[in-house]
Amino acid sequence: GVVNDAPYRAMNPNGRVPTIEDDGFVLWESNSILRYLAMQYGKGATLYPAEPKVRASVDRWLDWSLSTLQPAERPVFWGYVRTPAAERDVARLNADAATVAGLWRMIDRQLQGRDFLEGGAFTLADLVLGAYARRWYGLDAQVDRPAMPDLDRWYQGIGGRAGFRQHVGVPLS
Repeated sequence: GVVNDAPYRAMNPNGRVPTIEDDGFVLWESNSILRYLAMQYGKGATLYPAEPKVRASVDRWLDWSLSTLQPAERPVFWGYVRTPAAERDVARLNADAATVAGLWRMIDRQLQGRDFLEGGAFTLADLVLGAYARRWYGLDAQVDRPAMPDLDRWYQGIGGRAGFRQHVGVPLS
């Protein structure tokens, strides 16, 4: 409720969430915030690996989530979760959901033989895509999801993490 207030707009001229202030440093944009927090406070952690090729692969998924997955996924989420049933264009939503399913198939293939998107350790890529997967799996009754066993296994694994259950696994609204 404060995103249009002058003090918030002074920090984030977009007037959107999220924005953080850390010891006088103001930053907005969710993936930028995650990268900063991992670099600033995750010393020695695997969330944002230091090795350039692994980090670049993690960054690829963070960028892909914003450039490709999110624009395709947003109308499906808004259409099913935030639009009253009587106002839904179900044919359009089904077509959009099929597009999103194709994107999740990419992730399913990436996860073949892997516990996490970039190998054996949980990274920011898993964290970010896990939040989008929560939306995808939260649309159980509305979306016809094709079989994706590696995506299902991965989602079950990260979905069982305490932090995920507390902060991401809440009811969709």
